[in-house]
Amino acid sequence: MARAGLTPEKLTLAGAELADEVGFDQVTVTALARRFDVKVASLYSHLKNSQELKTRIALLALEELADRAAEALAGRSGKEALTAFADVYRDYAHRHPGRYAAARLRLDPQTAAAGAGVRHAQMTRAILRGYDLAEPEQTHAVRLLGSVFHGYVSLELSGGFSHSAPDSQESWVRTLDALDALLRNWPAP
Repeated sequence: MARAGLTPEKLTLAGAELADEVGFDQVTVTALARRFDVKVASLYSHLKNSQELKTRIALLALEELADRAAEALAGRSGKEALTAFADVYRDYAHRHPGRYAAARLRLDPQTAAAGAGVRHAQMTRAILRGYDLAEPEQTHAVRLLGSVFHGYVSLELSGGFSHSAPDSQESWVRTLDALDALLRNWPAP
């Protein structure tokens, strides 16, 4: 019998909170059971296994991030949109490091297609329309932006920029300025 009050949604949110506290890799059904002071077996009426829990956390993180990005992008274009979009990702990663890691979980194609990852791609492409990039250059630019945002944030979260001047925020602003300049002057194939 399922423990009263526990639902897959409640367990997913608790798993996401746990990921932010201890790291996404440490999230398991066993760790979640300890959090609720229940036996592991009692959670299996809500979750198949730890992989399902991680997938649910990834989908939650992608949804939260897409909602924040959409709100930040409303009414913006060009560099202003690029900066708002990038800042949302960076802020989310700092506030929710475990969820941010979860958003990078490799999903099966069917799950990925039904998740908010599609919205992320659509928003990135919407930003790039302001730079007048046609295919296949637009796809190259989507990959560049994702790589720069994720790479920068990953290095920053791991402490890679904490031991030298200038401040990481100053470098972030310069990085976004450079991306904007590159997108405005995208090299012809």
